[in-house]
Amino acid sequence: MKFFTSLVASLLLITPLLWAQSANKGKVSGSVLDAKQEAFPFVNVLLLKAKDSTLAKGMTTDTEGRFAFEQVEAGRYLTLVSMVGYTKVYSQPFVVANSDVQLSTVTLSTSAEVLNEVTVVAKKPFIEQQIDRTVVNVENSIVSAGATALEVLERSPGVVVDQQNDRLQLRGKEGVIVQIDGKQTFLSQTELMNLLRNTPSDNIEKIELITNPSAKYDAVGNSGIINIKFKRNQNFGTNGNLTLGAGYNRYGRGNGSLSLNHRHGKISAFGNASVFAGGGFNTTELYRTIPFEGNVTIFDQFSDRRWEAENYSIRAGLDYSITKKTTVGVLVSAFKNKWETPSGVNNNRILNGDLSLRQTFTTLTESGENMQNASANINLKHQFNENGKELTADADYVQYDGRNFNNLDTRYFNPSGEMEGLPDMVRNRMPSHIKIGVAKVDYTQPLGKGKFETGLKTSFVASDNNMTFEVMQDEWVVDPNRTNEFKYTENINAAYVNYGGKLGTKTQYQLGVRAEHTHSIGNSVTLNDVRDRNYLNLFPSIFISRQLDSSNVLNLSYSRRIDRPDYQSLNPFEFYLDPYTFQRGNPNLRPQYTNSFQLTHVYKSFLNTSISYSRINDLIAREVPKQIAAENKTFVTTENLDNQDNLNVTISAPIPVAKWWNIQMNLTGTYNRYKTFYLDDIFEIEQITWNVFANNQFQLPKGWSAELSGWYNSRSVYGFFVAQPQGMISAGLQKNVLDKKGTIRLNVNDIFWTNKFRGSTEYKDINFTIRSTWPSRQVRVTFTYRFGNQNVKGARQRNTGADELQQRVKTNG
Repeated sequence: MKFFTSLVASLLLITPLLWAQSANKGKVSGSVLDAKQEAFPFVNVLLLKAKDSTLAKGMTTDTEGRFAFEQVEAGRYLTLVSMVGYTKVYSQPFVVANSDVQLSTVTLSTSAEVLNEVTVVAKKPFIEQQIDRTVVNVENSIVSAGATALEVLERSPGVVVDQQNDRLQLRGKEGVIVQIDGKQTFLSQTELMNLLRNTPSDNIEKIELITNPSAKYDAVGNSGIINIKFKRNQNFGTNGNLTLGAGYNRYGRGNGSLSLNHRHGKISAFGNASVFAGGGFNTTELYRTIPFEGNVTIFDQFSDRRWEAENYSIRAGLDYSITKKTTVGVLVSAFKNKWETPSGVNNNRILNGDLSLRQTFTTLTESGENMQNASANINLKHQFNENGKELTADADYVQYDGRNFNNLDTRYFNPSGEMEGLPDMVRNRMPSHIKIGVAKVDYTQPLGKGKFETGLKTSFVASDNNMTFEVMQDEWVVDPNRTNEFKYTENINAAYVNYGGKLGTKTQYQLGVRAEHTHSIGNSVTLNDVRDRNYLNLFPSIFISRQLDSSNVLNLSYSRRIDRPDYQSLNPFEFYLDPYTFQRGNPNLRPQYTNSFQLTHVYKSFLNTSISYSRINDLIAREVPKQIAAENKTFVTTENLDNQDNLNVTISAPIPVAKWWNIQMNLTGTYNRYKTFYLDDIFEIEQITWNVFANNQFQLPKGWSAELSGWYNSRSVYGFFVAQPQGMISAGLQKNVLDKKGTIRLNVNDIFWTNKFRGSTEYKDINFTIRSTWPSRQVRVTFTYRFGNQNVKGARQRNTGADELQQRVKTNG
């Protein structure tokens, strides 16, 4: 606890000093009209310093032609309003001094002579710390070029990626909900990790890390939301970009994508197609000890698996503005994801307690996961007036079809190397079909001195997993004891209300509550085992923000959340990895509930410090190891632990070293305590962990730029597992070519190949150590070419009704 105590004490000492450094700030707002005196959306507005016309801030007008610059430092400024094909308009100089400035309405007229466009570019930092979320600007990262979405997440502050066990953590907690453009992926953890491994980062604009969502969001996700936003562009016309990439670890990999955006009149459309193909490997060393009736059996295992992956995806959307205030849209997407290990070898030695050799066996494995997805969304947005009275509605349909297989061929040998008995050949198939329908409506309007929000949502899920397990007995014969069909249906109906406003001039608040009624039925057809659950929960949330002075803001929040079990985790049947190792489902799993508190201090929109605490009851712990000592078998399952306490401190700040050198630093310290019962005894463990991330960006002469980044995770705990430290350093170089329409990037990921997994557990009859490696070190090169009008704004980025359900689709891949 010394590290954690020192960290908190330092924060308490630093905070008063930061508050003392106050500076006056204000707000500058206005609006823009076209020649017909109609609202002009997506117009460029620059806030310039009056003394030398240098850029202070920049933005575009919203759909109503309005703009507002927040937190403007005291000083003398002027604005520049511009649009290609229109005459530029400069305002008269004005003064900002701890007050709001309302500018006169600007009217743009078409230019008689179109001059060569002069563009002022303000590059966003790689990490952007906002009051309610952390934003990772992926498109500004050189070392992220040619990478995958999962590799970018590894470099995101507070995010821990465990590739060995297919886990994501945010601020030391699992249960992360991953969205794409505000829409959930409807995938299990394993399938989601495979999708992120195969999604090119070149399609991604930014990643948002939201640690404490309001009641408007689904109540699922105890650690928060990761929202991956794909690239869009601005204004009228047509444009696109083409990206080609190649990489090498021990095997090659390649990716390509094409994006098109078009906006004309009342229509805005976009389309994207991408492909990824490549290979890799996973090696695993497992050493486990099994005691039974005074004797000890030791398994010394090493597996080497080569994998091949392919991903094809398309996304397309269209928005049509019926009127200035009413827009309808459609969004369709599909992907085909293939992940196979055509050749895997698992070599095993079985030893006695005195380390003498008892037996060896070799298992040849062939497995794969093939998943296809298609989804469609239709949506409506209507603004009743200029004051924020608004109605949105969404309807979604999502379908998944999966084909998983696993073949095992095991040969046994005595200590002399002679083969014993007949080969043990087994295979299983698990086709899975999931259908999801979602509908929701949200309504917002000003009420009193604040804003009132309410909404309704309903979702239906039907999944069918039919595992067939066969053994070779002269011919393939179905094993009825390990064959099972599992069906699951679920209906969730939800309603929420939010109200937010101001108390005086410096305090803002938002109060909300969400009600969710869940009815689920899990049916193990073969076992004739039906589990029917019906429950109602309330999820309150409170947010308070206090402007202490012009430089310091305090935010306090509380929320209650739920995480329901993955669909396949409820399936009681077993999935074998080798004759002595398997996975088993648990139909008795209960939802877990989390109460979260968070206090955040923001200094000058620069230094962000947060302290959070959460208590998770009935924690859903994955990969819990168990022994069948009499048979020398080890299996992993999912169980509810009693509880988990999580205390977290996060510090984030950009550091401008020089005009050409900027550093983004993030430090996270976490205290975790787990408590449960194992073999009729209390199992309790506590651990302090920390994570540090640093990103250096260098602007070099003649269109060159460079980046050097690294992260380090200390020793940490995952339920029964203790994981050893991990980290890596990456570097990249970039050059703009073809009159800045093209960009070439070269980077090396994990230069010293230090990102490897090492874990162990030792408690009661569980004692084993595991080591794993994968192609973390890679060399990549990418080329991007942009064509057309690069100011085209794509279709609206919107949240659809397809929520946390995708996160829980689970098959054994």
